[in-house]
Amino acid sequence: MIPMRVLLSTILLATAASTVSAQADKKPAADISGKWAFTVTSDVGSGTPTVTFKQKGDSLTGHYSSQALGEIDFVGTYKGGKINFAVSAEAGGQAFTMSFAGTVEGNDDMNGTIDFAGMATGTFSGKRQKP
Repeated sequence: MIPMRVLLSTILLATAASTVSAQADKKPAADISGKWAFTVTSDVGSGTPTVTFKQKGDSLTGHYSSQALGEIDFVGTYKGGKINFAVSAEAGGQAFTMSFAGTVEGNDDMNGTIDFAGMATGTFSGKRQKP
């Protein structure tokens, strides 16, 4: 039979180890605020817009700038390394929304998919521009 003191010590050590492990997994997400150079590829064309993010907690505001669509403000979220934002645009007199969903890799790279209002899909990659 195991003495009670040894059993309690083992339980306390196991609990402390799992707490330290859980805290290590909760590292803060990168702040993605700043200007990013995007590459967009889709069935309806490709482009290289500039996207500027301002992050406050999990919330994003931003500005999408491209030669094809012009200057557009947007809102989104960034949580757990996942980014989501939507840009409402107009082309050829047709209004539509581009929904971006992706993953931030490290502090300076992101990539993901784009849904063009259910009419087309594409991919994007983004690289943070250095000041």
